[in-house]
Amino acid sequence: MAYTHMAAVYDRLMADSPYDQWLDWVERIWAKGGKPSSVIDLGCGTGTIAIPLSRRGYRVTGVDLSADMLAVAYDKMRQEQADVVWVQQDMRELALPQADAVISLCDSLSYLTEEADVQETFRRVFAHLAEGGTFLFDVHSPYKMLHIFGDETFTYVEDEVSYIWQCFSDPLRLEVEHQLTFFIRQPGGLYERVEEEHWQRAYQPLQMIRWLMEAGFTDVVVTADFADLPPQETSERLFFAAKKPKR
Repeated sequence: MAYTHMAAVYDRLMADSPYDQWLDWVERIWAKGGKPSSVIDLGCGTGTIAIPLSRRGYRVTGVDLSADMLAVAYDKMRQEQADVVWVQQDMRELALPQADAVISLCDSLSYLTEEADVQETFRRVFAHLAEGGTFLFDVHSPYKMLHIFGDETFTYVEDEVSYIWQCFSDPLRLEVEHQLTFFIRQPGGLYERVEEEHWQRAYQPLQMIRWLMEAGFTDVVVTADFADLPPQETSERLFFAAKKPKR
């Protein structure tokens, strides 16, 4: 599901997200296996990861399904004097030159709600990696889908934007439907009500490891919650690192 109305307020809503920890994680992995020159950022959103990587010297291509999110990313890139190539593309249909590394952070892959779509994305990523390249991504855990999102309702109130966020879970599929109602303040002071629906699904770690290996990846490592430790029963975010072997 592509972000539309949410794109305009996404950065405001995500201001407290630990982007520095995502950046530190990928650079820790790269430091162990060799720093890449070129990086594809799948599900790049408004560029909050891609732009800092560009400023650190990486050649970055940001890929996202949402034209609205990419428009915000482009404006941010110009303001921050970075240099990122932005591409509107479905990660399941990835068609770009090869890169030394592919990343997909902030649970972007959790938006793939069919097993075949995850498997196809893994195959596409493998084909787009140079030999010896790394694929790094994170997803919501099954525990988070069932016990954090569950059938909960969350609210956020601020002068410029407020929302009501309702979650409806399918425990058998480990899937959550997010129904979002935004109230966005307009220049005249009135609020516009807009609605979006998003679906996310979790998969068991062993299942994802198998799909990565079937796509050709090796050296698959799974950690959790920004720590270099194996997942626990109550881990909320799973981190995967995989490598395309050299011939």
